[in-house]
Amino acid sequence: MNVEAALWRALAAFRIVACVYAAVLIASNHQTYLHPAGGWIVLAVMVAWTAFTVRAYAGGGAGPVLAGLDLAVSTACLLATGLVETAQHLADGRPNLTASWVAIPVLVWALLGGVRWGAAAAVLVGIPDLLLRWLYGGEFQQTTLNGLVLLLMGGVVVGYLGRLARYSQERLARAVALETATRERERLARDLHDSVLQVLALVRRRGSELGGEAAELGRLAGEQEVALRALISRPAGETEPGGERDLRDLLDRYASSAVQVSAPATPVRLPGHAAAELAAAVGAALDNVSVHCGPDARAWVLVEDDGETVTVSVRDDGPGIPAGRMEAAARDGRMGLARSIRGRVQDLGGTVEIFSSPGAGTELELVVPRPR
Repeated sequence: MNVEAALWRALAAFRIVACVYAAVLIASNHQTYLHPAGGWIVLAVMVAWTAFTVRAYAGGGAGPVLAGLDLAVSTACLLATGLVETAQHLADGRPNLTASWVAIPVLVWALLGGVRWGAAAAVLVGIPDLLLRWLYGGEFQQTTLNGLVLLLMGGVVVGYLGRLARYSQERLARAVALETATRERERLARDLHDSVLQVLALVRRRGSELGGEAAELGRLAGEQEVALRALISRPAGETEPGGERDLRDLLDRYASSAVQVSAPATPVRLPGHAAAELAAAVGAALDNVSVHCGPDARAWVLVEDDGETVTVSVRDDGPGIPAGRMEAAARDGRMGLARSIRGRVQDLGGTVEIFSSPGAGTELELVVPRPR
């Protein structure tokens, strides 16, 4: 159920009830008006405008143009009280011709724009009523002040409810989309398990048994099997406002029989660009492992999220980086580490630390701060 649409329908019903109440007041008091016919004219305008707006509101809402016209028409009907009523009645605090009907545009603006718009509309409606009483009565009536306070409270409360309704609707839509994506992922996982994954597992096993070139094919099949299982095993990530992405989903693509990816159980969300750049830096580090450490090298990727920063460590069991190797690579124009890794991380405001010694492997620690 659309909660915001339900609020608009309730507002349409309230307008009808408020119009009926105003009609009862005018019918019972018209003989005491300064211009009785004027009261019926104002009532006719109110009934016609109610019929016009109720259809739009019951249909799911209104735009700023209709809301502005509603505020203008309602305020005009309120000010017409000064031409129809007697000065004594206004000084005594008798309700204006519109009664609670004039509160509708305040609620309309509150639903459209939230608390601030609702409060502003309440002031725009309440001030003319206060001025009307002051011009005819010479002082502000307590009942009129109470009415302004109630208008302000109504604008604030309904504005908050409208914002809460929209937020709840968005959350519900995302939850439905997430459930749909998860069901589809589970269906694909079942189908792949019954076909592709079983074939890859068979190729890996038979390749290992046969040896030689078949063993290499089996190893490649095993890597693809691990990568495919990682792809379909994690539930679909929830898309967040602002273009955020779950870093875990981007790093899972690197998982294989030679690369182990370990990440928190909860999403590690970063702005889309930052997540993509950090994942690309990790990919460049793993490429270096493959190139410099040989086909039998293993690597481990560890993701840590402390709320303020995201740290990704890439460690391998290769021979390590000999002293002076990085400086020599920079002189020869081989800038893979400097540009692909360090450059990307520094552009995100982060740092890269390298820990290595001959024969003990290499570890890169990429630290990226969360934007504030």
